[in-house]
Amino acid sequence: MARKRISGPKPEFLGAAGLADAGGIESKSMFGSPSSAPISQVVADGAAQNALNELVEDMARHRAEGRFVLKIPLTDIVQDHLARDRVNADTQDMQALIESLREHGQRTPIEVTLLPDVPKGAPKYGLISGWRRLLALEQLYQETGNPAFQTILALQRAPADAAAAYVSMVEENEIRVGLSYYERARVAAEATKRGVFETEKQALLTLFATASRAKRSRIRSFITLYHALDGVLKYPAAIPERLGLSLVEALRKDPDTAEQIVLALQQDPDRDAAREIKTLVAAIQPVKPQNVPRAEHSVKCASNGLKLVLRGNRIEITGEQVSPELLTRLKQMLEETL
Repeated sequence: MARKRISGPKPEFLGAAGLADAGGIESKSMFGSPSSAPISQVVADGAAQNALNELVEDMARHRAEGRFVLKIPLTDIVQDHLARDRVNADTQDMQALIESLREHGQRTPIEVTLLPDVPKGAPKYGLISGWRRLLALEQLYQETGNPAFQTILALQRAPADAAAAYVSMVEENEIRVGLSYYERARVAAEATKRGVFETEKQALLTLFATASRAKRSRIRSFITLYHALDGVLKYPAAIPERLGLSLVEALRKDPDTAEQIVLALQQDPDRDAAREIKTLVAAIQPVKPQNVPRAEHSVKCASNGLKLVLRGNRIEITGEQVSPELLTRLKQMLEETL
């Protein structure tokens, strides 16, 4: 007699409806509601939970890596978390940025980092880059009261340390708008003052690692200018490279130059950038001696009719007796007497 092959259960019979159709018996869970086979439910629940855990972990990792754009209230960001490299915002450029944000909204996110151990209610993000965008949105919100300008789009970064955060800030500003030599010097000095770097030399080598040695040397020179005049200058970013280096040379030759510059700037408290530059130029220009006119003296020789006139540092001899022979005789006399 031939053996009959036994096939596996059909999938449609494993559910509650299949069981009911097969034998008129409805499978119920312990709560009395229809359910699938217990082992299948456990496996399905476990797989779903694992998938959810993986999704949560992926989202957390992507957020930490700065792949998600966050919408953060302006008041939740500490602007001076890092010593800013931008000392001031150009009025015309700033107004252009404000009008662009007003018309088109924010297109490029800023960069922030999550601050550790923040008290409840305190700002929990520190600004890395995007200071001008943050400032522009603050001005727009104050002007309009529009809630759309009350938040800012941001990427959350997790720098390895404070030095890495400073490098990120400097690189972003160098690429977008460039920095003046004074601003470069200032951020190196300020980061060192805050203990991020042990020395200003280390700060220069880290923050401007891709710059040439000559460029780092010029930035180091501007650090001297920063230490001498920071807090007094209103428009330090406007100082041209050549003028800045000349100022540094003058300061090194004569430390009193700094005091003279401070006094000169204090006499013009309402100055603009052009007048400040003019004052700095005047402070290092050598004082030219004034030519004081001397009294004129004249002597007339009665014997030969010659007239001698002293004008300043010149002696003029006039008369009919003036000749090449007379010039030779005068030369011999001067050589014998002087």
